[in-house]
Amino acid sequence: RMQEFDFIVLGTGLKECILSGIMSVSGKKVLHIDRNSYYGGESASISPLEEIYKKFQISEPPISMGRGKDWNVDLIPKFLLANGMLVKILLYTEVTRYLDFKVVEGSYVFKAGKVHKLPSTEAEIQTSDLMGMFDRRRFRKLLQFMLNLDERDPRTYHDMDPQKTTMREVFHHFDVGTEVIEFTGHAMALHCSDDYLDQPCIQTIQRIKLYSESLARYNNSPYLYPLYGMGELPQGFARLSAEYGGTYLLNRQVDNIVMENGKAVGVKSGGEFFRCKHLICDPSYVPDRVKKVGRVIRVICLLNHPIKNTNDASSCQIIIPQTQVNRKSDIYICMVSHTHSVASEGMYVASVSTTVETSNPEKEVQPGLALLEPIMQKFVSISNFMVPLDDGRRSQIFVSRSYDATTHFEAECNDIKDMYRRITGTELSVAVNSGKFFLCCCHCL
Repeated sequence: RMQEFDFIVLGTGLKECILSGIMSVSGKKVLHIDRNSYYGGESASISPLEEIYKKFQISEPPISMGRGKDWNVDLIPKFLLANGMLVKILLYTEVTRYLDFKVVEGSYVFKAGKVHKLPSTEAEIQTSDLMGMFDRRRFRKLLQFMLNLDERDPRTYHDMDPQKTTMREVFHHFDVGTEVIEFTGHAMALHCSDDYLDQPCIQTIQRIKLYSESLARYNNSPYLYPLYGMGELPQGFARLSAEYGGTYLLNRQVDNIVMENGKAVGVKSGGEFFRCKHLICDPSYVPDRVKKVGRVIRVICLLNHPIKNTNDASSCQIIIPQTQVNRKSDIYICMVSHTHSVASEGMYVASVSTTVETSNPEKEVQPGLALLEPIMQKFVSISNFMVPLDDGRRSQIFVSRSYDATTHFEAECNDIKDMYRRITGTELSVAVNSGKFFLCCCHCL
């Protein structure tokens, strides 16, 4: 008998697993197929260490690396903003039951050849070497304005309509210097380019609020990271889906997607035909339905020491703003270690990533790699950034975008929200009460 499903999901990348988890919880019948024998697709964590050497065609790891099974190396490492959309999805679906998080120890920005800590408290603003004395005062006023702005209360506008005033005008109003503009826009609002300067300031203000709210949860930094690596996230959502009756088939090739009148009606795999109403997948399953809009380079680096000038942090993020290295896009560095159960004792895993701009991508990440020296082993990957050709409504094939170069999940969450809207015609609502949030926080620390 032919099996029928509401949704067939191809690939177990994070976005696909989140969507299948949410659909399963809302009572839909879901079948999930992946050509790999492991969860996570492009966003998997690879273990033991020998496997990642094999994947990048490098001979065996040396004995100095410790036990292979102590390593879980993310192919696409990213951090979660503590108050961000992904944490809200985790809490809403209660996937937090399957995961443990740790707070990332510090958030840094690169300026004039050196790594500087982003101020996370009032006291740190007073002593920060990112800005001079006058700028500190102006930065404090700017921050107060942004955090107190309430769109419903024009008295908080200070004669700057958040929908009409550009961010450039806001910076000008507070008379802050280029250094402040740079770290506010790139390391706090997490913009990837300077386009935001000429857009309505409300977008940046909302990002600054998210950063500040995330920071307020733990004080050290606004970021969280799961023990045992990012690959735990798709597995958590897969467990959720299975709990609600979702079916998983790993290590299965997809022979073809069956279409009728321009609409997907099912999938043939391993001699079986599975019928569906909707299909969700990552770009690798439908090469004819996506286009390449750029490339991303990621260099995974294994280290036996923390990064210099980070106060020996066992985890951190460093952003190198584009203008510091004469580029159009920022360079991102994130580092985790044995304290997150992703490396053997005394070892660290760092990753440097950016959007490719030239024909020599490895040279582009050099400023980031220079901060990590000495590096024991490097694994370089250059991947195409793919986006779907259409919204999928006609064909009922909903395709996710590739993962970007950033070290946080905000763009990925926007993609999930956008896909959910295209699939269901409604907004994804993940209201979480603060008591539930607090449970997670106790659990995290």
